[in-house]
Amino acid sequence: EVVALMSDNGAGKSSLVKTICGVYAPDGGSITFDGQDIGGLDPREVQALGIETVYQDLALAPELDTPANLFLGRERLRSGVLGRLGVLDSRSMLAEARRLLTDLNVAIKDLRAPVAALSGGQRQSVAVARAVTWGDRLVIMDEPTAALGVPQTRAVLDLIRVVRDSGRSVLLISHSVPDVLAVADRVEVLRLGRRVARLDGRNTTEEQIVGAMTGAFEQEDAA
Repeated sequence: EVVALMSDNGAGKSSLVKTICGVYAPDGGSITFDGQDIGGLDPREVQALGIETVYQDLALAPELDTPANLFLGRERLRSGVLGRLGVLDSRSMLAEARRLLTDLNVAIKDLRAPVAALSGGQRQSVAVARAVTWGDRLVIMDEPTAALGVPQTRAVLDLIRVVRDSGRSVLLISHSVPDVLAVADRVEVLRLGRRVARLDGRNTTEEQIVGAMTGAFEQEDAA
């Protein structure tokens, strides 16, 4: 499912994401994933559980091409002596990148072009594709449409649906109510650092979400 985490600015969305990912250590409570407490894990240990994050800055290497970014930090080496010498298997990474992007319905004409030459929506798609490549359980997306125009936003929302339909869970961090209503199965609303509402994304309204974000509406059992 796609779970949207919404709040006004400063309510703790990004801090919560970084705590889930192991960047911040929680000072209380617990974080449970598939029955396991992951609150004390570091980022690599969290990634080993199949959890990947797409941050707002995307964390792409702009001068590298799409395959190099998809395999950044996890590069494939040639077999035999060449691999022991650190020679990359560029052909294998290119083929895998092409297959993955096709599966995600992502259209990038020249995979060898540096990602700096791609549109904002295409760069976002590369970042999401990298997360999907390594995050086979949960993909966290932090404001994926914040800097995009209407056509690019539509493409990213379509990609979120594809990721969900591939069997992965998606945690969508957003303050855009229309985007959330377009893709979310469940909506969790934070206000002043705590949850104030849990809503069915398919049967909620913009007024309910905004009311929860501003304090006009709060569920008694939300916390």
